[in-house]
Amino acid sequence: MNSNISMRMKKKSLSFIAVMSVMIGMGMLVGCSSVDNPSSGGITPEKADLVVYGKVFTSEGNQVVEAFAVKDGKYVYVGDKAGAEAFVEEGKTEVVDYSGKGLVMPGCGNGHAHYTLGYAIQSVGTVIGYEDSPERFLKEIVPAAVKKAKDNDAKAIFGQGWNLMTFEHNMPTRQQLDAICSDIPIYFADEEGHKGLANTLALVNAGIMKADGTVLKKEIRGGEIGFAADGTPNGFLSEQAGTYTRSFLDNENLFSIDIAKATMESVQKHLLSEGYTMYVDGYSTYFFNENIFKAAQQIDQAGDLHIVLGLTTELDSWMDMEKVLDKAADAKKYASTRVKPNWLKIFVDGTVEPGTGFVEPLYPDGHQGVVLWTEEELTDITRKANEKGVTVHTHVMGNKGVNRIVNAYINGGNDEMRNTLVHVHSVYPEDYKRMADHNIYVTEGMLWHHFSNDKQELLKAGYVPKGMEDKSYPMKSYFDHGIVMSSHSDFPALSGSPDDPFGIMEVAVTGVYYPEQAKPWWPEELLTREQALTALTINVAKQMFIEKERGSISTGKYADFLLVTKDVLTCPENEIHEAKTAATYFEGKKVFSM
Repeated sequence: MNSNISMRMKKKSLSFIAVMSVMIGMGMLVGCSSVDNPSSGGITPEKADLVVYGKVFTSEGNQVVEAFAVKDGKYVYVGDKAGAEAFVEEGKTEVVDYSGKGLVMPGCGNGHAHYTLGYAIQSVGTVIGYEDSPERFLKEIVPAAVKKAKDNDAKAIFGQGWNLMTFEHNMPTRQQLDAICSDIPIYFADEEGHKGLANTLALVNAGIMKADGTVLKKEIRGGEIGFAADGTPNGFLSEQAGTYTRSFLDNENLFSIDIAKATMESVQKHLLSEGYTMYVDGYSTYFFNENIFKAAQQIDQAGDLHIVLGLTTELDSWMDMEKVLDKAADAKKYASTRVKPNWLKIFVDGTVEPGTGFVEPLYPDGHQGVVLWTEEELTDITRKANEKGVTVHTHVMGNKGVNRIVNAYINGGNDEMRNTLVHVHSVYPEDYKRMADHNIYVTEGMLWHHFSNDKQELLKAGYVPKGMEDKSYPMKSYFDHGIVMSSHSDFPALSGSPDDPFGIMEVAVTGVYYPEQAKPWWPEELLTREQALTALTINVAKQMFIEKERGSISTGKYADFLLVTKDVLTCPENEIHEAKTAATYFEGKKVFSM
């Protein structure tokens, strides 16, 4: 380099440093230092509406601080207690001193669940207990559901909750349901929502059979219709055969706009009580209408929505793909700061343990699970959805299914769209890196990382494909490979698992659900406490594209946070589940307290 040029560059650098030093000395730079540590910058900070002291887990690189200040619903300071004190205006600033009482942390998120369905059933249908037997189902539950329907002049009888493992050796038939009620269509989904029981009228209305037993459809794409020894449908439906049959129920009356609003209000109350301030509803068109979208918009416009709500439009394999894609894109008309109708929900397969996952190797009896789409179709769906600004949110369980949808995301998708895998029971090792390289997200059921001792033995006895006997839903592998993994509960498909964030956190950390007193499940995949909290907070915000606004305690973000009754970072691992949400704050306002 020319020596004269070099000298001029050095002089410019020295001059720039001198000017910067003067500016700092004059207090002209008012960035992070003056906001996050006002006592050192000589600037009088803006007074806050709320100041909170305590042990604060920020979800920003596992940082723990002493305090924060909130103004107009957003964090204006995060740091030490001395710095926060400068934001207090005597008599005007609310001060919450939570020191020594537990933990302060960001509001939690639930990356996929079905609370709208779970609460809708309570008003429009019947909830079946996980332990209820087929005998009780037929003698007590169905007759009570029929009476409720007829008393309310309902045009469909609907319910959910029966357990396949309890029912499979004595499965109720359509004829048994007909004996209880034959003049109103009946549909009862199992606790996972992947199987159903229907009476004859429901099957007739769906065009599967005639009333005299004549078979009209032997299969529904992506699903299975059960048949009796006489060759007629027996009333058992799995996967997309169930959703197809449900579509012929009187869904507008089952889930009207008024019912949707009441349901959404109940859902919000539940979520806030457990510490959730972000939530993706995994099947927002369950009743084949947009009433939950309309209800959310109306509640938000009234100023009464205190969560960020993600909404999904479902595409099933028997539906018209182009029409549903247009519908998913059109749903953006309901969008707001708190309502995010950004996702297309699809299924690749069923579930691994009951035998409908798309897996390799095959199940012990030699069968393969249910497969809904070819790879070419999944690639086409992904491309078209992403081009419309819609993110694909895919239920997938088996390793072969994961490989297929990962291929589709890579070959058809836009990496910036954060296309997401939901549930994910098993993954080929080589697919982890591919997922990381293409910004593919996962929302995982951390609460399912446990089994009772007897169920562990059942799996080892050959209930699942070889090699999966002591494995299930991975967690640590995602963190190891740099994949963004969020937590979900899939409520009400809980399978005897906890729903609240701290029950979920304990399972993720220990591999044990405390009532079972079982051996830890798949310990190689357990998370640290910080990783579990990351999956419950900032990673859900990333999944929802709102990490610049929410998901951690950081200046400039909305002040969505919790006061937790226990310090879940340091308490004994088997006591994490005892933690409760003492208070939930949304945009700086308390929206729940014990």
